[in-house]
Amino acid sequence: MKVILLERVEKLGNLGEEVNVKPGFARNYLLPQGKALRATADNVAYFEKERKAIEAANDKRRTEAEKEAKKLEGLTVDLIRQASESAQLYGSVAARDISEVVAEATKVNVTRGQVDLNVNLKTLGLFTVPVTLHPEVKVDVVVNIARTAAEAEIQRETGQVVGADHEEEIAEEAPVEAEAQTETPAEDTEAA
Repeated sequence: MKVILLERVEKLGNLGEEVNVKPGFARNYLLPQGKALRATADNVAYFEKERKAIEAANDKRRTEAEKEAKKLEGLTVDLIRQASESAQLYGSVAARDISEVVAEATKVNVTRGQVDLNVNLKTLGLFTVPVTLHPEVKVDVVVNIARTAAEAEIQRETGQVVGADHEEEIAEEAPVEAEAQTETPAEDTEAA
């Protein structure tokens, strides 16, 4: 199906381009979201007549997004979650959680759809998460997931997960304990 893009769509094209897409992608995503029009003769004529207004509206939205992006540049947000000793979270951190904490920290309206998170985060640590404020404006936000505020501060300063050092110590001690058990003399099982 041929469509005319009304805004830049990543990996597809820029504003005003006519592209071929699968019918389901057009019907279920591009057309309902207002990102494209069907490429019929009437729509092509309408787009050419309204092209300057559509481009001006897109430029206005992009400049507003660039202003908001400056507030988010270099931002590190802390999320305090419960986790096991092996640094696995009891639950996960989703795009909704990140959008709420970013909006709270910066007063920039960030929705969960703008947070580009393919898989929920399930471990402690520092994660770089892209936030798309406009199809042409992306900002990276660092999400710091820790058990306590003190751990979050240490992780931010060192760049390492606090629980990771503890895991290595446990792994190093385990073989020593195993060797100690094998060195004990075997008791004589033969009774006289």
